[in-house]
Amino acid sequence: MNRAAIYHVCGGSYAFPVNKNTLRIRLRAARNDLDRVVVVYGTRYPGDGEDPYLSQEMELVACDELHDYYEADIRLDDARFRYHFYLEDVQESLWLNEKGFFEERPRGFFSGFFQYPLINYADIFSTPDWVKDAVFYHIFPERFYNGDPSNDPRGVSPWGGKPGRKSFFGGDLEGIIKKLDYIESLGVKAIYLTPVFKSPSNHKYNIDDYFQIDPHFGDLETARRMVIEAHRRGIKIIFDAVFNHCGYDFFAFKDVRQKGEKSQYKDWFEIESFPVQTDPTNYRTFANNIARMPKLMTGNPEVREYLINVATYWIKELDIDGWRLDVADEVDHHFWREMRKAVKEIKEDAYIVGEVWHNSEDWLQGDQFDAIMNYPFTYAVIDFFARNRIDAGTFDAQLAKNRMLYQDSVNYVMLNLLDSHDTPRALHFFEGNKEKFKLAVLFQMTYLGAPMVYYGDELGMTGGEEPASRGCMVWDKENQDQNLLDYYKKLISIRNKLTPLLRGNYKTILVDNIRNIYGFTRHYRGQSVMVIINNSPRPQQVKIKKFKNRGTITDHLSGQTYNTTDGYYLLDLLPYQGLILE
Repeated sequence: MNRAAIYHVCGGSYAFPVNKNTLRIRLRAARNDLDRVVVVYGTRYPGDGEDPYLSQEMELVACDELHDYYEADIRLDDARFRYHFYLEDVQESLWLNEKGFFEERPRGFFSGFFQYPLINYADIFSTPDWVKDAVFYHIFPERFYNGDPSNDPRGVSPWGGKPGRKSFFGGDLEGIIKKLDYIESLGVKAIYLTPVFKSPSNHKYNIDDYFQIDPHFGDLETARRMVIEAHRRGIKIIFDAVFNHCGYDFFAFKDVRQKGEKSQYKDWFEIESFPVQTDPTNYRTFANNIARMPKLMTGNPEVREYLINVATYWIKELDIDGWRLDVADEVDHHFWREMRKAVKEIKEDAYIVGEVWHNSEDWLQGDQFDAIMNYPFTYAVIDFFARNRIDAGTFDAQLAKNRMLYQDSVNYVMLNLLDSHDTPRALHFFEGNKEKFKLAVLFQMTYLGAPMVYYGDELGMTGGEEPASRGCMVWDKENQDQNLLDYYKKLISIRNKLTPLLRGNYKTILVDNIRNIYGFTRHYRGQSVMVIINNSPRPQQVKIKKFKNRGTITDHLSGQTYNTTDGYYLLDLLPYQGLILE
């Protein structure tokens, strides 16, 4: 038994409450090392003469490159837990508790149980339930649709021209309002907008006034109509919070530039010396000395108060449904905790999603974000489906490792994207191969979490690094890929219809590295869906064991039915085909 690889801690993603009296327990071990894992548990306060211990076999739920992960739910009416583990492999059996490994079962009050003293309701990590059922649509407003030419900036370029870093095409909030019927027709349930506040740039990430809609996008009443009309269609609206840095003409930084060390706002920024200078910069900025994006000092109580007022103001004023947090990993945790508390107090089901491109355990413990933009998902999908850099086993391992970092309440509301305004278009990675691209979209729409579609992906838009990835939305039907659009609509419709794809657990059932075939199931309250993916350029036949005692299963995409032969289904898949079977 590889003792060094075995890991459990009572907390985080290894022991967390799922309701008022149920604790979900995870244990990690070396890959293919253990034959049996049992959690033995009881109340911290057993009654006289009462057998204080119950046992629960733990299920192997995920495997990454090096580790297996076991899971079990344990329930006690009094919600006060103490527990330890019984482990078996081919050579030995051991007991594990907080003190370490033992050949004999530890007994007695001081034996070293793991202890979860009490499930307090406030400690249950609750994320917005509506996100589980949502497909998100990601809009870069300046490039979506020009609904009101009267508010266009000077020098606006003709719609559809080549985008430059400083070019404007006139997209605005009125344009989004006018295209809400189109967005609704896709079947999506939420829109995420990049910043809409006053800013001199086309991207609006250098904000000069956080309390004003950018005049080239509209005004407060335009924004209000947009939210009302979206809500009328059952679509949520998420705004973008740029709290890491501000714009060059933000009132506080402007005051510092004018008054230097005498400015009352000098401590809102990290300034090395006075006067402020831009070449080279003598103050901390976003990224690498971007002079027009000075970094805000969120450790300053005045800055915290100002920005939290921004976050709550727009929810109160417009009834928006949450915030995407820009450069979230460079803002201090204390600020995010205060912001979450303030936001959730006025709108409990507001969605708070951080832009973090890496392991995000520190932000996803229930006190800061609900989820992140799931770029680790993006990396795995692009490497497997587009670049062919990894095989099915590595793909599954990367996804599993990412899931096991977090509580399940997080995994179900992760924002799963193939691309965004910060990356090349997904189709760019596929070098125009739409069959392979469609297979990746199928996986995105059937995986655990909330899929996000970047505007125009559904029409075949492509482009490399920004600004090429921020092109104008293609509204001319002759230049739209209608087959791809229909495919997106059908996939989203299937997802919306099948509850296991929204709320079901995730279990890998097939990994074939030689043929690059991958399969998994989603199960929820007696209903199951099976997905089989042929990520290869050759037709493949797959033999799958009878599914949930059903003689006949149907592919929701093609309508084809499959019957069992000797307890197995024989599935014939075309190159780059996926099946959604029920």
